[in-house]
Order: sequence, then C-alpha cells, then structure tokens
Amino acid sequence: MKHLVKRVAAVHDLSGFGRASLSVIVPILSTMKVQVCPLPTAVLSTHTGGFEGYNFIDLTETMEPTIEHWEKLGINFDCIYSGFLGSPKQVNIVSKCIDTFKREDNIVVVDPVMGDNGKLYDTMDDEMVTNMRGLIKKADIITPNFTEVMYLLGEDPGKEPDPKNIKEYLMRLSEIGPNIVIITSVPDKDKRTSVVAYDKKFNRFWKVSCEYIPAHYPGTGDSFTSVVIGSLLQGDSLPMALDRGVQFISSCIKASYGFDYKEREGILLELVLENLKMPILMSSYELLE
Repeated sequence: MKHLVKRVAAVHDLSGFGRASLSVIVPILSTMKVQVCPLPTAVLSTHTGGFEGYNFIDLTETMEPTIEHWEKLGINFDCIYSGFLGSPKQVNIVSKCIDTFKREDNIVVVDPVMGDNGKLYDTMDDEMVTNMRGLIKKADIITPNFTEVMYLLGEDPGKEPDPKNIKEYLMRLSEIGPNIVIITSVPDKDKRTSVVAYDKKFNRFWKVSCEYIPAHYPGTGDSFTSVVIGSLLQGDSLPMALDRGVQFISSCIKASYGFDYKEREGILLELVLENLKMPILMSSYELLE
C-alpha cells in the first residue's frame, strides 16, 4: 500500500535534553517529508553522552502492546528503523516487530547503538552485544560506528581503525545478514574522516569523505542515519544518500563548532535543518576498487 507520504516506525529512546535519538530523528525525517511513528524504548532526562545522574525510565513493557495495537489497526511502514535499545529484552521485541511489519517492498534499518571511542555505553553490556548480533541478521541496512563494528565482529574495540581492513569488516558484517553495511567515522588521510559502505547485491564499496573537525557531538549518528533513510525513501541511490548524509552532518558540525557551548548538547540542528530542502549537490562519493 502506497502512503501519501513515506512512513517510518522509529524504535528509539526519547531524551528530554540533548539533541539525540527521537529529538533529532523526528524533525529531520519530517523535514524530508517522511512521517515518523515513534516506538519509544526509554525516556531519559538527558541522553547518556556526557551527562551524569540522568533519569532513565525503561519502556520495555509498553512496546509490545503498541506493536499489537498497530497490527490490529493494519498500519504498515515503508521503513522500520531501530536505534538505542534500553535492555536486552527489547532486542527480542524489536525482532518481533520486524517479523510483524516486514514486507518485500520496505526496508529494515538497524543502527546498533552500543558504544563509541572503544568502549560500551553505560547502559550496555555483553548480553546486549550478543543480542544485537542476532538483530542485525534481520536488517537490510546497518549503520555502526567503528567501535560497534569491532564489538559485533568480536574484535578488540580499542584497536585503532586501519583503513586497509575496512573492506574486510564490511564484508564480514554483510555475511551476518544485512545487504548494505555503512560504517561511520572512519579516519581517512590528510586529516579527513569518511563513511564507507558495502552493497552486497552489487558487490560495490562506496566512500564519502569530509574534512575532520576536532569536535564530538552526541547524536550525530542518529542524524546521519535519518538523512540516509529519508534520502533512500525519496528514491536516491545509496551513494547519493551517503553523500547527502555526510554533507548535512558536516554542515551541522561546522555551524555548531564556532559557538561557545557544551558539545554534549549536540549539534545546533535548528540552524541547519532547512538545508535538507535544498537541491542535492553530489560532490564527494567515490567507488572503491
């Protein structure tokens, strides 16, 4: 069934302060003319990146009744998009959600949010890593950062990224299940950073590079994946979607970096959101041999 606008089931947490997860996913996808149907996994007073003593309300018990109600109503989705999960049990619930709403003509995107900078987040543990390995088997697309790649593959998460091994990591992750694997925040030469991807169907590797800016804003991964999803749902190719996502995040970081505020608050999304309505300028994607 075609919708008047594309529709995404967004299985993420909601943070009261800090630009991350649903706080950025809803405005980004809405700006890209996509309807967001949130399935909250938890409500937090702040996100977990750089804040201490945050209040965490686990919504595990509310998730299955929501899914069941959606199913009774006959609601269907163009994309099922999962991110931060509050407990290992939620992984099983998301798996059932995918089984319920997956169709041949929609996509399942799993952002396996578990850690960064070589370590797990405070709310994650080894059980979550194990369960997440099972969840990505059902995904069409996954978007881990380098730390999450290493955990998913059982490698040393503290290991420095080596661009020579990226293709191997991409293919190993794809063998688990997803057709498209996108790794974010991969160091590149000449003080640049890149996003690399593998499309198993066409056996192609893609890379989009951008200038590295020495700042760390929580929530950029959520923003990037949201732009990629919005772009794909609009009919863009994978390299076009990657390019658009990298360009947008780069503009967000550049717009934020010049201001004096705490990075833990996230990118100043409000200043750049309208950029998503501008024509796409293909400038930096390349096919890796």
